Amino acid sequence: MRDYKDTLNLPRTDFPMKANLPEREPLVLKRWEDLYQKIETLTVSRPLYVLHDGPPYANGNIHIGHALNKVLKDVINKYMLMCGFRIHYVPGWDCHGLPIEQQVEKELKAQNIKKESISKVEFRKLCREYAQKFVEIQKEEFKRLGIIGDWEKPYLTMDPSYEAEEIRELGRLFKKGIVVKSKKPVYWCIYDKTAEAEAEVEYYERKDPSIYVKLPIKDQKNTYLVIWTTTPWTLPANMGVMVGEEFTYVYYKVGEDTYIVAEKLLENFESITRLEGIITKKVKGKELVGLLYKRPYTDGEGRVYPSEFVELNTGTGIVHMAPGHGREDYIVGLRYNLEPFSPVDDEGRFTDEAPLFLRGKKVFDANELIIDDLKSRGLLLYEEVITHSYPHCWRCKNPVIFRATPQWFISMEGKVNTKTLRELAIEEISKVRWIPAYGENRIKSMVETRPDWCISRQRYWGVPITVFYCKNCGNVVADEKVLEHIAMLVEKHPKGTDLWFELSEKDLLPEDYKCPHCGSEEFVKEEDILDVWFDSGVSHACVLKKRGILTADMYLEGSDQHRGWFQSSLLEAVASYGKAPYKAVLTHGFTVDEQGRKMSKSLGNVISPQEIITKYGSDILRLWVVSEDYTEDIKLGKSILERVVEDYKKIRNTLRFLLANLYDFTPDKVVPYDQLHHFDRWMISYLQTVLENIHRFYKEYAFHRVYHLIRNFCSVELSSLYLDVLKDRLYTYAPNAWERRSAQTVLYELLKSLTTSIAPFLSFTAEEVWEHMRNIDSSLPESVFLSQIPKPRNDLVNEELMRDYEILSKIRDDVLSAIELARRDKHISHPYEAKVFLWGEAKLIKLVEKYEDYIKFYLTVSQVQLKEGGKYRLPGNSALGLHVGVEKASGRKCPRCWMYYQEDEFVGELCQRCAGAVAKMSQEV
Repeated sequence: MRDYKDTLNLPRTDFPMKANLPEREPLVLKRWEDLYQKIETLTVSRPLYVLHDGPPYANGNIHIGHALNKVLKDVINKYMLMCGFRIHYVPGWDCHGLPIEQQVEKELKAQNIKKESISKVEFRKLCREYAQKFVEIQKEEFKRLGIIGDWEKPYLTMDPSYEAEEIRELGRLFKKGIVVKSKKPVYWCIYDKTAEAEAEVEYYERKDPSIYVKLPIKDQKNTYLVIWTTTPWTLPANMGVMVGEEFTYVYYKVGEDTYIVAEKLLENFESITRLEGIITKKVKGKELVGLLYKRPYTDGEGRVYPSEFVELNTGTGIVHMAPGHGREDYIVGLRYNLEPFSPVDDEGRFTDEAPLFLRGKKVFDANELIIDDLKSRGLLLYEEVITHSYPHCWRCKNPVIFRATPQWFISMEGKVNTKTLRELAIEEISKVRWIPAYGENRIKSMVETRPDWCISRQRYWGVPITVFYCKNCGNVVADEKVLEHIAMLVEKHPKGTDLWFELSEKDLLPEDYKCPHCGSEEFVKEEDILDVWFDSGVSHACVLKKRGILTADMYLEGSDQHRGWFQSSLLEAVASYGKAPYKAVLTHGFTVDEQGRKMSKSLGNVISPQEIITKYGSDILRLWVVSEDYTEDIKLGKSILERVVEDYKKIRNTLRFLLANLYDFTPDKVVPYDQLHHFDRWMISYLQTVLENIHRFYKEYAFHRVYHLIRNFCSVELSSLYLDVLKDRLYTYAPNAWERRSAQTVLYELLKSLTTSIAPFLSFTAEEVWEHMRNIDSSLPESVFLSQIPKPRNDLVNEELMRDYEILSKIRDDVLSAIELARRDKHISHPYEAKVFLWGEAKLIKLVEKYEDYIKFYLTVSQVQLKEGGKYRLPGNSALGLHVGVEKASGRKCPRCWMYYQEDEFVGELCQRCAGAVAKMSQEV
């Protein structure tokens, strides 16, 4: 018998089954070198979409969190691009700040060079070189991920043009009167010797002393106010105590002494201190207000003040008040003209203003000394050690303190037009789309309660606060004209704000400038630099407004940025322009291992992007990003990556099958929709619903749903149904037969739809497929990213076919189940060996009859009879009301198409259908 394999239209393609992504992706990257520039040119007339890049820190190689963030941004940009928008994506880097200073200090130390032995300008030069090195390293790592953007012209916060705009923004805020200098407590790192922002503080468990201290009331013999504190070192700064006016307090007599505590906390107080006494009197807190007591260390008397900050969950309800070391303490102290006294220096050592026995001691070391002193003076009622949550520096991981120092602040109560900055910021928050929605309440609650924004830092590497002080009268020179003059100088200087440290005050100020208050020409420049959150917070002005873009469509970062970049950007933009800098904000969780643990070197569970790319390729990393629900913490591990690899193979093999069956297809062979085979029209109809959902999920930023939809579509509706059924028509009919061209028409539509739909996340693979598609249609643009994802078309949806095939697919499932029974019994080995019997519900039989010309091919069996029969039947009744039976097909097998026919249906060795196809092929040749 002849081998008819060469007469079949078997798949053929150069598109490899094995991806080899680590080797192939760099070749694609070379083709993309000028892609962003081409996109800008070709899409110039489209509506603009702007996703503004939050700048990563230029310090070290990128980690998996960076990859997650940048890929999410890239998916959105590419989807918007392929929906008909012009995208504007300028990557940026945060280049100033303490981490870079610390790294440079380490490098100097390794060379036995002290930081103090070199000039500020030389030190800043080393910081700039360090930051630039990692900008270049990270840039290449981000590009390797397949991220498209203006990599040739990124924004750097250390560029002179950026620094100049930042100084102009500072000038705008000074002009509005919203920047103030005052002495108030801020987070202070005694190890890095600088103020810290709210966003730079992390909370960790820490052991501290917990003490109850009695303070003798003036003119009330043996009567004491009892306070509780976990920071004994702040007692030398005590200026008063606070009570809740409406709370009830008791006079609790123990022996000869009487202690005043809150009634609701008395039981807890007794339990902890093991003191036993009796209540002799009850009073409201307002009756205690004004009482005088002897402060534990400072001279003079303290007073009882009313405060809304007192709570009755711990302690005694009487709160030790140190305005120089506590935020609420400072607020209350301000009302009553109390000095924010803080006898502690930059290194956290007590100054000469402290008691003699504490001078020169570090604050945390002083706790034990103070406890011993209180004990010796009979003022300590009780002490223990507790573990509690305490603020730590996010950089050096050491505990921070609250310390009052003269700092520059953006006032939250400063007026922007007719409202305070806080009020207007909260209004703007409600106008923004927050994704997920709970982000709105999160940032709103933070803004409602946050203190003034401390924008000054006591370091070298950053943008200086470009103000001057008059030597004669102390007037602060910070008017907009002077700051504009400085900004223009910075713009022209090759090293930007280094000139602040290079030039004298006279050379920095406008010519012949005099103090507007006293006429003096002698000035001193400010030494502090700006908070790095101000650096990045003004990026909306330095990057977008400079290009004429008033508001970004989206900001996208990790959920920690509600108190970081999202908030600093919001506050600066609202203060300067009265409007939020973004229309939408999307936040994602953090990467954890498969057990939900935070990734850390000590646990050995860190997986780097480079590791994944080297082993699997960037597309696998990108597929992992969209496969997970980013609104929660995102798990990553070896088994998760292996699962992603398997899903990738399903998608790739589906695309390969489509390409392989289009080797002889060109657009001129397309069959019009109304002339397609009914099964092909069904798939075109079904494809429209798939496209509709793909677009919907992309627009909802539900990328994991896009991923699941496409993966399931490839595995179920395509591989297990449509493509499986189609093989007969594709392989056995003559190449130009209507049956085959109809199928190929739909395969090409599927290929275009799938390739463009996966392009935002499987970018390298989509581009590889696109290159092969251009062999089919040379009119296609050179890159998949210069095309668009097809929009669903209602005119291509045939509701009747959709309903019919929904039922037919259920019948097919039942038939395959019955065939499986026969296969298990080794009665048949292939569905083509089966004869199927269908009987039962009349309307279902009528539906089968409607498609009788194709039903056996749809069921992938050789024969179908609409009557009861078959040795192998489904147990019980089908849910559809149609019964299925299966037995071995009668007749003999056609050696070409493998289907069984009766003897009178053969022409020689072949069935009539195959014989006709072979004859037609020889005629075409």
